[in-house]
Amino acid sequence: MMFRNLFAALLLAVSVNAAHAAPRWLNLPPTPTLPKAAQSGLAPVNGIKVWYAMFGRGEPVLLLHGGLANANYWGHQVRALQRHYQVIVMESRGHGRSTRNQEPYGYDLMASDVIGLLDHLGIKKTAIVGWSDGAIIGLDIAMKHPERVSRLFAFAANSDPSGVADIASSEVFNAYIARAGEEYKRLSPTPTAYKSFVDEITKMWESQPKWTASDLAAIKVPTWIVDGDHDEAIKRENTEFMAANIPGAGLLIQPEVSHFSFLQDPGQFNDDVLRFLGRRGDAPAAAK
Repeated sequence: MMFRNLFAALLLAVSVNAAHAAPRWLNLPPTPTLPKAAQSGLAPVNGIKVWYAMFGRGEPVLLLHGGLANANYWGHQVRALQRHYQVIVMESRGHGRSTRNQEPYGYDLMASDVIGLLDHLGIKKTAIVGWSDGAIIGLDIAMKHPERVSRLFAFAANSDPSGVADIASSEVFNAYIARAGEEYKRLSPTPTAYKSFVDEITKMWESQPKWTASDLAAIKVPTWIVDGDHDEAIKRENTEFMAANIPGAGLLIQPEVSHFSFLQDPGQFNDDVLRFLGRRGDAPAAAK
């Protein structure tokens, strides 16, 4: 009887703690690691060196990370996708292990870096999964280099600076910026330049992109516009605007996650990506 009562008390304590735990979208799980790559290196592109790594075999899928981040953030996705696809990760100029030059940051420029890396690797066409800035870069490529994109999964993008919410009071986003700074110190060839790096990226965020409905209508590749239902950085109306103006685009809102969905619920995120790529179930209805 004593053991039974003790067990019941433990169950009650666990349930009480779970009830008081912060919701998933208010947590920033640890940055994962990447598995062992089949190939990695620094590719000479547009006067800089772009770090990349490749995993698995099959049709290519390119993962593009968000602003201030690095390729390690895709660790959970690489492990899920490499069983079916050749997965490529890269780090945008000035991010992670990649270098940069004096050119100001811009999405067109970073999109051209992606094309340069694909050329270097001999990849003519790839599916793209992008998060935040990576999703914007993916949209840029889909508009201007559609022959290089087979499909686009664009998570947490915005089409205009007005689509970005005020993140100054978000504990999760502030924790991410601080963590990204520590990671920058460990990975970057310019480890003491994080503040100036953030300042320059912020200038880009304040002025780019500036896409209209007609710009988005030029995208013809199969596209899903995806976001978390608790995204602290992207306004829902801008997500819906993009999905409504890209011909045939799917609109997917993932439940109980934020701008960091792929960390907060990697199982859900990975299943959605696999479904989009054709490995799991059917696509959602096209946005109307």
